[in-house]
Amino acid sequence: MQAIRVHEFGEPEVMKLEEVPELQVGPGQVLVKIQAIGVNPVETYIRSGAYAAALPLPYTPGTDAGGVVEAIGPGVKAVAPGDRVYTSYTVSGAYAEKALCLESQVHSLPPQVTFAQGAGLNVPYSAAYRALFQRAMAVPGEVVLVNGASGGVGVAAVQVARAAGLTVIGTAGTEEGRRLAVAQGAHHVLDHRLEGHLQEAMRLTENRGVDIILEMLANVNLGRDLEALAPGGRVVVIGSRGTVTIDPRLTIGREASVLGMYIWGATEKETRSLHAALGAGLANSTLRPVVGRELPLSEAVKAHHDIMEKRAYGKIVLIP
Repeated sequence: MQAIRVHEFGEPEVMKLEEVPELQVGPGQVLVKIQAIGVNPVETYIRSGAYAAALPLPYTPGTDAGGVVEAIGPGVKAVAPGDRVYTSYTVSGAYAEKALCLESQVHSLPPQVTFAQGAGLNVPYSAAYRALFQRAMAVPGEVVLVNGASGGVGVAAVQVARAAGLTVIGTAGTEEGRRLAVAQGAHHVLDHRLEGHLQEAMRLTENRGVDIILEMLANVNLGRDLEALAPGGRVVVIGSRGTVTIDPRLTIGREASVLGMYIWGATEKETRSLHAALGAGLANSTLRPVVGRELPLSEAVKAHHDIMEKRAYGKIVLIP
């Protein structure tokens, strides 16, 4: 079978499409024939060597895919050959024609959800759900501002928050992205390229401020975010590409919190809980992953360049 392999850390060009041995399913494992693969920013950081916990070389990147169960190992009860599934991590890597997973890493994919949409589920929707409900402890009726509402996590956050009864303010840097945020359920959408756009968020809340900010680019926005929070407000940092200087006094009067979010930090119970919630949202169609572009697996290098260099619009998906 074919798979992307990384033999050294570095630029996207270190990824090579190679012929690799067929995978053999073992006890408690599931072999998935992959139909679509989700591309996430975290995979570019790992590939570059920026993460201290970078994978041992060589490795196949990727955690998220949509596909069909091809075989199961002894002891597997949750799925059977022929089942449509999405993956939340893998044993062997998702940038491939097939992936080996633990039983706990595969989840039912309803028939109305495409494989490409399934590939866009795990990291974006897990991050959005964990940030909102396991870190910020959001409750219905609160106001959430999603900074970067047209990207993979942003779209997921808008849908998840709207379905849970929150008032959603999204931001995006293009007209296309703002239209997307509205289409996914945002009550209000702002242009985050405009200086002072957060003053508009204050106006929308009658100068009370927003209860929660989901932040995809903390190194640029965190300092300004703190000025737009309501009393008791929380900023959840989902992504950052550098350092930032803030005035901590902005947290004092508001008794505000800045929280980190790391989906790999979820406990086993939290992971089961969030995938149960995502499964329910898929089944009732309140969660609808948006696929921005599909590229062949052979263009994984281009996908990694694009996800970091171009404005986000939906999910980039690779097709084996």
